[in-house]
Amino acid sequence: MVTEDTHVDTTLTPDENLQPDWENTPSLADLKLDFVGAKIDHDRQVIKIKTWLSFLNITGEAKVTPIKGRSSVQPKLIRKQAEWRYAALSEPFLSTEDVFNVDPVAHGDAVGAIQNSIILNNQFNTKLDKVRLVDDAVRTSVDEGTLIFRTGWEFEEEEVITQEPVISYTPTNDPAVMQEQAQIHNLMETRPDDYAQLPPEVRGAHEQFMETGVPVVGEVTGTTSSTKMKTILNQPTVEVCDYQDITIDPTCKGDPSKIQFVVYSFETSKAELLKSGIDYHNLDLIQMESASPLAQADVDVSITSDTSFAFKDEPRKRMVAHEYWGFYDIHGIGTTVPIVATWIGNTLIRMEENPFPDQQLPFVFVSYLPVRKSIYGEPDGELLIDNQKIVGAVTRGMVDLMGRSANGQIGFRQDALDVTNKRKYEAGADYVFNPTIDPRQAIIEHQYPDIPSSAPYMVDSNNAEAESLT
Repeated sequence: MVTEDTHVDTTLTPDENLQPDWENTPSLADLKLDFVGAKIDHDRQVIKIKTWLSFLNITGEAKVTPIKGRSSVQPKLIRKQAEWRYAALSEPFLSTEDVFNVDPVAHGDAVGAIQNSIILNNQFNTKLDKVRLVDDAVRTSVDEGTLIFRTGWEFEEEEVITQEPVISYTPTNDPAVMQEQAQIHNLMETRPDDYAQLPPEVRGAHEQFMETGVPVVGEVTGTTSSTKMKTILNQPTVEVCDYQDITIDPTCKGDPSKIQFVVYSFETSKAELLKSGIDYHNLDLIQMESASPLAQADVDVSITSDTSFAFKDEPRKRMVAHEYWGFYDIHGIGTTVPIVATWIGNTLIRMEENPFPDQQLPFVFVSYLPVRKSIYGEPDGELLIDNQKIVGAVTRGMVDLMGRSANGQIGFRQDALDVTNKRKYEAGADYVFNPTIDPRQAIIEHQYPDIPSSAPYMVDSNNAEAESLT
């Protein structure tokens, strides 16, 4: 674990190019104080999760210290119980195409509820890597006790040249047209989606009728070229966060609705920031040496496993960014507003109001075994550590009992056979033994000792208790 550095550097890189028009704009030092203040509780939870994972995978403190001549086997009781959990929890999400069921609130919402259900299920099944998302979510919650989703939205559009119809409108006094306009108006109010599918000349004629009160008939007289923006990507994103990368407001007391800020730490590069589509600033002011993952003294991020490799070119050099999502009194009137800010090292590269329409933090927290007054949960491993230790100790005792025996070896009394007859015995031929010696006592064939019935009983009882607990 990286040693925590609680010192906040107030000598920050100037960010004149990134000053929102707010009355009470937070400084980078203010944001860092929140981040560093929450690190104590964050690091305490990280230690707990690492302990649970060590017993799950038999690493670290859970690994048995080898002793010469003794067994160091440790059955993975917690892992065995977790493997049973994975399939049971994944199957409901992966075995059906209709994960979301949208129910209407009122009679008029029935059509919209069906459409929303179709859209949600289509996005979950086709726009997301459903199998990987569900597997990551299930394994993270079972292994670590806390599941944190980071939600987002991808949107991309491009300019395209389209052919638009040229429509001319002719006034008319035909009663049939008046009746038709009344029907179209009723369709617009009751079924707006069907109204949007009408030909443009029909909708245009209705719009003019609504503005002027004079019925008109629309007719397409030609086409014209125009430039429009076409949406090519418009879909949700969901990411299962690493527990080390999320620092949460410790004052929320387990209530996600009371979280005042969340800091998401992630590894990135200048090329990735420019490609993300977010309007980042001051990228040329970043000090690459102090922003690299290995130079961070106050963060425990899940960096790449091969830390010996580093890109030499500046666009691909890896660096650690901190994304602050929270609420701040930016107008100085005592009311907080949701904001987002990102910094790398001592350089602020983004600060704006929360871009999401719901104005909420883009994080969802799920506790596997809820803990009172805590946003974090506990895994099954917290309940099974003692059982795993007992099963391991008894198993090692049984293995030592059998492994240290001389099973299969044969011992001879020194005067039972002479040299010639001993060679015949070893060759499998008939031999002659000393008539004054009982061969049943002179020749001993060693066997495994009987294991006391209490040892298998202890293993079985602890396995049964582990199954009952989970």
